[in-house]
Amino acid sequence: MGNEALLAEAKQTIIDYDKDKAAAVAQKALAAGINPNEIITAGFVPGITEVGDLFDRGRLFLPELMLAAEAMKTASAICMEALPASEVKAAKKVVIGTVEGDVHDIGKSMVVSFLLANGFEVYDLGRDVPIADFVKKVQEVGADVVGSSALLTTTMQNQKVLEEELKKAGLRGKVKTIVGGAPCNDPWAKRIGADAYAESAVDGLNKIKELTGLA
Repeated sequence: MGNEALLAEAKQTIIDYDKDKAAAVAQKALAAGINPNEIITAGFVPGITEVGDLFDRGRLFLPELMLAAEAMKTASAICMEALPASEVKAAKKVVIGTVEGDVHDIGKSMVVSFLLANGFEVYDLGRDVPIADFVKKVQEVGADVVGSSALLTTTMQNQKVLEEELKKAGLRGKVKTIVGGAPCNDPWAKRIGADAYAESAVDGLNKIKELTGLA
């Protein structure tokens, strides 16, 4: 089987959310001499991207989306382990959580799954997270990006407070910020000074890649 066929098979394993087959194809592609980075970027990433598009169009549902993300995570880990030490880059660090007063976290959890599957180091603070905890974790780990999710109009103001508290702590110039959630939009992100707005989990992944120079 040629390289193109193996990469196409890699993509299909994610679309089929088949973790075991994704792992097997990753091993097969490595044995064929394909560069681990190429297997991920030209094989598995197009698969998870298509899965996200299918979800956004209502053609795929949350359980399948999460299974696909798990398959992607498994296959990526196999490929990353095969990278020569000289090619291994320090993972970009993302702190993420649902703001205080809000207990919704399905969308945030999807973003976390996609980030992990794509090699990010993720610190998931969970839901109903005080702003001080976001700031503390950003300081503690030296985060590249902090993402905040708000699903209620009454809690989205905390995203603005986060921007203000990061500035007070002298961190705003060191960390990029991204916001998401049902009541949020691009004008809101611009108004509070966030670097980006994520419309969906896949959009969140892509925006964070852009913010960290990985796009």
